[in-house]
Amino acid sequence: MKGKLFTAALGLVLSATAMNASAQKVYKEGVITIGASMQGQSVDIKSYFRADSSATAFNAGPASIKVLTDKDAKSMAILVDVPVASIKKAAIATPAEVEEEQAKLPVFDFTPGTEKKVINGFNCKKVVAKDIKSGKTYDIWVTNDVTIPQTGGSKIYAKAGGVPIQYSTFQNGQSAEVTVKSIVEQKVPAGTFAIPSDFEKISLDDLKSMGGGGN
Repeated sequence: MKGKLFTAALGLVLSATAMNASAQKVYKEGVITIGASMQGQSVDIKSYFRADSSATAFNAGPASIKVLTDKDAKSMAILVDVPVASIKKAAIATPAEVEEEQAKLPVFDFTPGTEKKVINGFNCKKVVAKDIKSGKTYDIWVTNDVTIPQTGGSKIYAKAGGVPIQYSTFQNGQSAEVTVKSIVEQKVPAGTFAIPSDFEKISLDDLKSMGGGGN
């Protein structure tokens, strides 16, 4: 697994968010399907959630990757499963490492717009997010159709006025747009938020060095 894959996964999880807002439908547990682009490839990401945990899972080439976080984003683990190479690794982030990555993220002021549109069945309104660190602005689209638990990530969109449906993720100064395709309420399978016993626990630096290293 290349280092770029690690940073893509980390950026997605740290920038992804779910927050409470006045809504018609309340989801307490389920799965969000998100469309994104990683290293020029279109990727479908599954984000499993409940009130205390989230797990973000996707495939990248032969690797299956899952990122686990708690509701306060104080713990994080990145699981990498590559059957063809007999690799099962779980990189455990220290609290300091999580805090360091979060410190790199934008800090937004939000300005509601007047534009509205429907994205994948969600009634959305445009919000302009301005990064007070860089001065850059980003157009995001949020919905008040649903409420989902505030779990994991940096919650950089927590004050956006709704649940983000089309928004940007960030890692190492780069941004990428992602779009929520669906949100389904369902019982999350047992073990979704746990590290399997057959995974070797390693550090984040060990993970970054796998298959070529670096960011």
